[in-house]
Order: sequence, then structure tokens, then C-alpha cells
Amino acid sequence: MNRNFPDLSVTIGSLSLKNPVVLASGTCGYGAELGDLLDFGCLGGIVVKGISLEPRAGNPPPRLVETPCGLLNAIGLENVGIDAFIRDKLPWLMGMDTAVIVNILGDEIGEYAEIARKLDDAKGVDAVEVNISCPNVKSGGAAFGTDPWAAADVTRAVKSATSLPVIVKLSPNVTDITAVAKSVAEAGADAVSLINTLLGMSIDIDTRRPSLGNVFGGLSGPAIRPVALRMVWQTVRAVDIPVVGIGGISDANDALEFLMAGACAVEIGTATLVRPGTAVGIVEGITAHMESRGVPAIKDLRID
Repeated sequence: MNRNFPDLSVTIGSLSLKNPVVLASGTCGYGAELGDLLDFGCLGGIVVKGISLEPRAGNPPPRLVETPCGLLNAIGLENVGIDAFIRDKLPWLMGMDTAVIVNILGDEIGEYAEIARKLDDAKGVDAVEVNISCPNVKSGGAAFGTDPWAAADVTRAVKSATSLPVIVKLSPNVTDITAVAKSVAEAGADAVSLINTLLGMSIDIDTRRPSLGNVFGGLSGPAIRPVALRMVWQTVRAVDIPVVGIGGISDANDALEFLMAGACAVEIGTATLVRPGTAVGIVEGITAHMESRGVPAIKDLRID
């Protein structure tokens, strides 16, 4: 058998991944936190936790609470800021044999553009993932991702500030995710990734208080997978740019569902918190599935 069969490589704009399995932002820190727990060289890439222009302290605790088949988080986008990331975190990532994708965030469009400019000048960054679930402080606090026009404005600003491939991460907390996907695609996005977390909450019946210090949090994990898969299916058929699937993927079978729905790649999030090596096992499982069924390339998994 051909040693290169099956071909797991995928291309997203000018970004090349050795395989379609990527660690999702917010669940793998800056990478070094998992350095002793898995072989990054086995993965297509890593998306580091969201980076803002200035450091952020995040939300007050408690920040995490388990729910049936899922996890609510209200970390509040705590991070070291772009300058410290480039100086202190990026050098370690450059030593890993995998694509480095930096998730960026801001409260104003100018902040997104400035971070993108700084990353464009940095060595070792392969792509940018744009988190548009942040509040637009100049427009009443609504998330950029809930407004197709605001999402497009952010996309254009980032595209104008960097030559790196731009992946826009979409929020599921909208009536029609395809409307936002079409808008950012028309604004020049190289790809979209979806879904970000679903907004939820939990109440501690003993204290009679919300379980999270921030009251609301983002729901992730297996509980959201059917919703994520539906949105990926719809988005793949609404836009002509690559779609990266995210949401409750815990094993190779889950990942294969997203790839069959038309996703070009998948991001593994909450499952990494449970089993750090989950993503490596998913690569192995996808390979075994394709070998056993004679599927030559990732794109050939897609169904109509």
C-alpha cells in the first residue's frame, strides 16, 4: 500500500495542515501547559487561548461548573496580552512541529486590527482565528458575532492588517448562523470555524445563587455536538470558503461526522480537558477509518 495513503493533509487559504485535527482555543492554554502530555507533532495545529491587545484578568470565580454531558465556563478571556504572548509564549510554540493559530479578540475593531498587525510581524504564527463573540463596546455591548455587518467590519479590518490566513470563529447565539458566515466570507475571510460556546447558566440549589461568578457562561462538550453539527452542515452549504467544525468532539467517530458534513478540519476542545491525548487518538481513528474503507483524502469523506 502507498505509504502516503490516506492523505490527511488539508489546506485553508495559504495554511497547510498535515491532518485535520487541531486543538481548540481556550482548552490548551498557550501550548506549553500540555507539552508533557501529548505529541504536538501528531496534530494538524493548535489554536492558542484568546489574546487581547492588553492583558486581561478574566472573570471572578467560580469560573467552571460541570453540567450533564458538558461544561459551563466563564473564564472571561483571561490572557497575558499580545506583547507578552509574542515575547514569552510564542518561542516555545515555534519549537513544535505543528501549525500555530492565534485566536484574537477585542472590544473595538481597532483592537483586532492592531493585534493582527503585531502578529503579522511575528515569526512562528501560521494563521489568525478571530473571536467575534466579544462585546462591541462602541455599539451598546452586543457581540460582534451577532451582527452580520459588525462581523464583516471586523473581518475586513483584520484582513487589511495581516497577510496571514484569517479564520473567523462564529457564535451560535444567533438566529441564522449562515447569515453571519456569508457576511464574513464576502468581507474576505479565508475560512470560518464554528461553533463557539452556547450561552447558558447553572444555579446552586444549596446556596440559591448562580453557580458561576459571572452568572452566565459558555456551554461546551458533548451536549452541544448535535447543534454544532447542524450549524456546520448548514454553513458548508451556504459559503464557498472552508469550514472548520467545533463542538463536543470527543472521539474519531464524532470528528468523522463533522468531516462528512463537509468540514475541512475539526477542533478538539473540552475533551482535551478530560483526556489531554484525545486529539492524537482522533487522528489515529480517522486514519484507520479511511484506510479500512479506501477513502483517499479528507475531502472524499464529505457527503451530499
